[in-house]
Amino acid sequence: MRNGVFLAVIAGSCLVNGLYMDQPPLWRQALFGVFAVVAYLHGRHLPVRQGVVILLAAAVPGAGIAVAADFWAGVTSLVVLGVFVALPWLAGRFRRQQAELVRVSRERADRLEREREFVAERVRYRERARIAQDMHDSLGHDLALIALRAGALELASDMGERNREAAALLRASAVAATERLSRTIGVLREEQAPIEPPDESVEALVARAREAGMAVDLRRDGPSEALPPLLDRAVHRVVRESLTNAARHAPGADVLVRLERTAGTVTVSVVSTPARATPLPPGGGTGLAGLRERVRLLGGTLRAGPNSTGFAVTASLPSSPEDQP
Repeated sequence: MRNGVFLAVIAGSCLVNGLYMDQPPLWRQALFGVFAVVAYLHGRHLPVRQGVVILLAAAVPGAGIAVAADFWAGVTSLVVLGVFVALPWLAGRFRRQQAELVRVSRERADRLEREREFVAERVRYRERARIAQDMHDSLGHDLALIALRAGALELASDMGERNREAAALLRASAVAATERLSRTIGVLREEQAPIEPPDESVEALVARAREAGMAVDLRRDGPSEALPPLLDRAVHRVVRESLTNAARHAPGADVLVRLERTAGTVTVSVVSTPARATPLPPGGGTGLAGLRERVRLLGGTLRAGPNSTGFAVTASLPSSPEDQP
């Protein structure tokens, strides 16, 4: 509002100074330069929403003088108003708008650059999460198998007491290393990070655990055709995490892996008997929580907990009709 009043004062003063310009004194002529500079600075730095309307309103008295009193005096004042106020003000406003466009363009370029940097950083974090999850899954499973081998040595009848203690320390060290790995990987992992499970089949996974000394059997009920890729990865993940937990928390136990495929459902269960050696205290891993989330995203359910024979993990996953043989 004040900017508009200031512009009206400039225009009115210039209009009055432009009257009767037959022989104006020098100070009146100098005022035209002052009006031009002030009008330019006003347009450059003081935005006005209705500036053009204010200038037209200021020109009304000059037009009235030209019509009613002195034609040439009124015309002269209008010309002076246009040359020394209107044009400089429009030039200043144009320069201000140009500067604003440059500023907005720079801000937009900076914002796009920040967005590109954010996307690149996000990609790096997601890749770190993939690597972290793969390390946790593969190394954690291998460390659990090492602990299982140590547990088997600890239970061997031909082992001396000293060697038995060494095997127990080895098993404890392997489990502790697994816990440290989980905590370290947790620093790099982000929630719901996409991961790529290994291409190892369930049969190969069970065979690898059996070679490490785990008493594990695999049974299949239903068609033997391959599962869809996403479903097969989920089944593999359930079996792998369950075997890892059994090796860590139920050393020496018998484990039964059962895959049952019916019309519309794939059920995988891993049941272990009680531990034959003293299990170590449970850690703070997130394996079962991750399994529940994966199964939930596929529309299935997962149950894990003690049962009448030991501990059981059961996942039920839906399979669409087109996935059936």
